[in-house]
Amino acid sequence: MTVNHYKTAFRALRKRKSFSLINIAGLTLGLAATLLIALFVWDEYQYDKFVPQGDRIYRLYNQVTHNEGTEPVAVTPPTYSGVLQSEFPGVEAATRVLVTGDFKSLFETGGKAIYENDGMYADSAFFRVFQLPFVFGNPASALNDPASIVLSREMANRYFGHEDPVGKKLLIDKKLVQVTGVMDKNPKFHLSFHYLRPLAAVEIPADRLQSWQWQQFFTYIRTRDGADINSMQSTFRDIVKANAYPKTKPQGYTYLPFFQPLYAIHLYSAGFKFDQGPRGNITYIRALLIIAAFIMAIACFNFINLATALSARRAKEVGVRKTIGAGRGQLIRQFIGETLLLTAISILLAIILTGLLLPSLNSFTGATIPFSILIRPVTIALFAALTLIVGLAAGFYPAIILSGYDPVKVLKPGLAQSSLRVAWLRQGLVVVQFTLSILLILSAITVLRQVDYLHHKDLGFNKEQIVFFPLHGDNIAKNQDAFRNDVLKVPGVSNISIGYGYPGDAVAGDEVIVDHQGAQTTLPATQLTVDYDYIKTLGLKLVAGRDFSRSMGTDQDHAWIINETAVREFGYGTPEKALGRTLSWHPWDGNKPDSLKTGQIIGVVKDFNYKSLYDKIEPAVIQIYPLAAWKVAVKVRTDHLASTIAEIRTVWNQFVPDYPMEYKFLDQNFDELYQSEEKLQTLVWIFTGIAIFVGCLGLFGLAAYTAETRRKEVGIRKILGASTESVVLLLSKGFIGPVVLSLLIASPISWYCMQQWLQGFAYRTTMTWWVFAAAGLGAILIALLTVSSQAIRAALVNPVKSLRTE
Repeated sequence: MTVNHYKTAFRALRKRKSFSLINIAGLTLGLAATLLIALFVWDEYQYDKFVPQGDRIYRLYNQVTHNEGTEPVAVTPPTYSGVLQSEFPGVEAATRVLVTGDFKSLFETGGKAIYENDGMYADSAFFRVFQLPFVFGNPASALNDPASIVLSREMANRYFGHEDPVGKKLLIDKKLVQVTGVMDKNPKFHLSFHYLRPLAAVEIPADRLQSWQWQQFFTYIRTRDGADINSMQSTFRDIVKANAYPKTKPQGYTYLPFFQPLYAIHLYSAGFKFDQGPRGNITYIRALLIIAAFIMAIACFNFINLATALSARRAKEVGVRKTIGAGRGQLIRQFIGETLLLTAISILLAIILTGLLLPSLNSFTGATIPFSILIRPVTIALFAALTLIVGLAAGFYPAIILSGYDPVKVLKPGLAQSSLRVAWLRQGLVVVQFTLSILLILSAITVLRQVDYLHHKDLGFNKEQIVFFPLHGDNIAKNQDAFRNDVLKVPGVSNISIGYGYPGDAVAGDEVIVDHQGAQTTLPATQLTVDYDYIKTLGLKLVAGRDFSRSMGTDQDHAWIINETAVREFGYGTPEKALGRTLSWHPWDGNKPDSLKTGQIIGVVKDFNYKSLYDKIEPAVIQIYPLAAWKVAVKVRTDHLASTIAEIRTVWNQFVPDYPMEYKFLDQNFDELYQSEEKLQTLVWIFTGIAIFVGCLGLFGLAAYTAETRRKEVGIRKILGASTESVVLLLSKGFIGPVVLSLLIASPISWYCMQQWLQGFAYRTTMTWWVFAAAGLGAILIALLTVSSQAIRAALVNPVKSLRTE
């Protein structure tokens, strides 16, 4: 563009200040929203990209098939690692990882005592698979000694300052370990941990480590350069079938291993069972990209709409320019130049706005996106390209329309308005804008309803006012009755349970031997190893039989309670028919590996969701097994809660003086399960609001233009007796039709898309007719409010003022 073109462009923008502001505001908001989404998506794709030769690292997971269908499971048997390392030349190194979950260990050194829960156990080959950067120590030997530990730099600084801590000692749950390494913890590593200990430090029976059924470990391999991963996967599946299927098929399930690339773990594992650490969701990423595309489309359509609407006002300008010799190409460059200038201003403002909002985005999502990314050379080049793309896309059609006017026609009085109408285009773009907006509104309502459903569904137990904390040391485990009695003496405590397998917390799966039709069958079940007060504390509902009782001396060693799903899966027919049936189980006792616990079913509880609502309820077996006591659940009353917890802590300190008591409420466990959905809900609502606001800006501009072009018509109608209400209706009704059409287009698309999203939940809300009615009514009200403000303003103008030039 020449200097004259720039001057002309600035004059044109100044001349139409209100419309220029509308366009700049719309593009700025649209671009800022798109940039924020793009930055978040870019950040999500950075996971594990820092790992050296990450393209040669794979995680194994199992696709488990059973009566309920097929599902991916992140954990694998312990045998996978050894077989892959010994029988596959293409495997350079293999390692198993065992995650401790939310269990906290007490770290002590130098007078400091802190609970830490971000820990993992791994084979000594871990740092051969993941060649992570070390600050101190030798990664090749860091995990060789069972009494060793590798710390993150942050954790090492917390306990030892900035000096080299290699060789120094720590107490972990009163056991002495030695620091053998300090590594840089990258927040973009899919395994989230602050310390790593050798797997040899965990006392696992040797026979368990040879199991093809016990799926408890994450398994990783690093392949040699050029290894055929597909051939390796096929061969390994044959080995799994030969070794595992003879044992799993009679139990009603099979599984196949898959080799998942390292770079795919973060975004493509959201639906995996028993996965750990922060996980993204490729479905949500795609949804956000679609929302970004919608917002950009709406912003661009706004510009096209306003530019074509204003075309009649610039018709005489084009006619004069052509009359004095301007060519069509020159006019196209002029009008596209105006668009590029407006786009450049909008992008500059959008960059500033994005920079201001970036800290909030990082805080909300937990990301670490640096501001410097906005001023990198490659980013600046992308902004320049974006200016050209958006400017050309938004300005090309109006430039073609404007530059194509016939000067003879447009300079004749009365012909400018009638010959240059492109209302069909404007109406079409309004339909597209509101179709996209209604799609977002419907999606936002559905996400809101599902999140609300997750938090308020009847889970089959009472999760409110239950204080929840892990056991430490052996004193409580050995004196459970004394601890229980002392806690029950605390005012405000109504019940207490000690066990393993509380809702929303870790649960274990193991086989039980079922006596069915005269034959013994081994079937998988969730094991809830509890005490006599588990059912009363959680408020579970018995549908048949009785609860455990201390007065029945056989309940601890020879009694079972199962859920309704177990009744069906075990083939008992009804809860009443299940009573008295025999179950057997091999206890978790390394000292007695061949022992067998056998007893009768004494009760059946109503199904309750002990896992998240992503998962269907599975067969559950409840039994008294004090050896597995792991956590305490205390039912408290709401009044004087602080003093109640303080007195519980006093009792705790009497039994466990060396370990501080750390607690949370059971309902917090469930709330934490749905954090990603809550964040999605917030993001969808924010960006839906932006999309609607940007769309309304364009509609506001069109309404203002329509009111201006029909000013004289409105004046004549008012002189002839038309009421203000009839004038408002006249100016507004032309915008309602496109919105209704938008609803008809958006409804089936939204229904299909959101149904697909809801399929990811085992328990979900439904999309009812009123959701679509509410979205349509909302869109119509938004359009009416936007348009009527200008219509009312036009209708209230003195008709004498409107007609004074006639």
